[in-house]
Amino acid sequence: MAHFVIIGAGQAGSSLVAKLRSSGFEGEITLIGEEHVPPYQRPPLSKAYLLGDMALERLFLRPESFYADQHITLKMGTAVTSIDTAKREVHLGDEVISYDQLALTTGSHANTLPASIGGALDGVFTVRTLADVDAMADHFNAGKRALIVGGGYIGLEAAAVARKMGVEVTVVEMAERILQRVAAPDTSDYFRALHQSHGVKIFEGVGLKSLNGEGYVSGATLANGTELDVDFVIVGVGITPNASLAEKAGLTIENGIAVNEQGCTSDPNIWSAGDCASFDLRGARRRLESVQNAIDQAEAVAENMLGAGKTYTPKPWFWSDQYDVKLQIAGLNIGYDSVVARRDTNSPAISFWYYKDDTLLAVDAMNDPRNYMIGKRLIEAGKSPTPDVIANPDTDMKALLKA
Repeated sequence: MAHFVIIGAGQAGSSLVAKLRSSGFEGEITLIGEEHVPPYQRPPLSKAYLLGDMALERLFLRPESFYADQHITLKMGTAVTSIDTAKREVHLGDEVISYDQLALTTGSHANTLPASIGGALDGVFTVRTLADVDAMADHFNAGKRALIVGGGYIGLEAAAVARKMGVEVTVVEMAERILQRVAAPDTSDYFRALHQSHGVKIFEGVGLKSLNGEGYVSGATLANGTELDVDFVIVGVGITPNASLAEKAGLTIENGIAVNEQGCTSDPNIWSAGDCASFDLRGARRRLESVQNAIDQAEAVAENMLGAGKTYTPKPWFWSDQYDVKLQIAGLNIGYDSVVARRDTNSPAISFWYYKDDTLLAVDAMNDPRNYMIGKRLIEAGKSPTPDVIANPDTDMKALLKA
């Protein structure tokens, strides 16, 4: 009986094993994860879970009983030390597991600050795992002072939760503006104004020189000489794919674990999906760091492990919740050269539409689910209404789908 082993028990790993079973695979399945809990959702960690609005059990992607019912062996709290591709073996210390097909859904880890500038002080946190959020939860008390290093979506979401709980918040972003790597100036302006209206102090174009304290962080010095008193620090400076295991096994690494259009690595018996996997997209090898990609790519890989031979074509979409604003993003804005705003009459909703020449690439929609969905469907259909049509508040947006 064939044995499929999946290393990495996050969103992609859980989706992959479930898809194997629903696709009719009757062999053995082993899912291995380093954390001590079953696969869980990450997006609510820094929002509903941290706020106390979501119990631990509700984080789980599937009840633990699901894996037993589906005859999937869960090995949680287990680190894989090496992969022997010649023998098709996974080594977990002294334990050896043989595989017929292997999938790497190892995800990514949060970047940290160097110890030389205080990154190793107590009271300095990242936002990636359940353990990360549990460790920082007791610090979210009214009147405490938090420094958020990094003005990307993770940092801004953490800032929003902290303000809701009465924490005084300062955000420091080394780039010229918050969200610079992922969004147009229009979206940056929107969220800067939103956070400032909630009392967040934002420094842009300013680096962090050091975190200060004796054992425990108590202050920060910015590159411009500003001194801040802080009670705790949250670092949101991006993530790095967990590719070291694959690299040690001799697999091709290029911005993560390189896979082909079907999700297969440079070894024909090893596959990869999720944050750790890179594939060709718009002329470069890219990774899509999103729940949607983790699910869709993992399910495609599961089918291809069973011989389907399907090409994975991503349909990117993302979201972010900050205060009472839901940002929904459709498409990828890579290479855009213009942005047009759509403001519907009698509504505070707004959306920004990204174009490359005359081609619609992406949409950022703030509290505007209707136009987000229309934009998503237009992009997926390869339709590009002209910018002046999008900007005109009298345009019948639904009619564009039939054009």
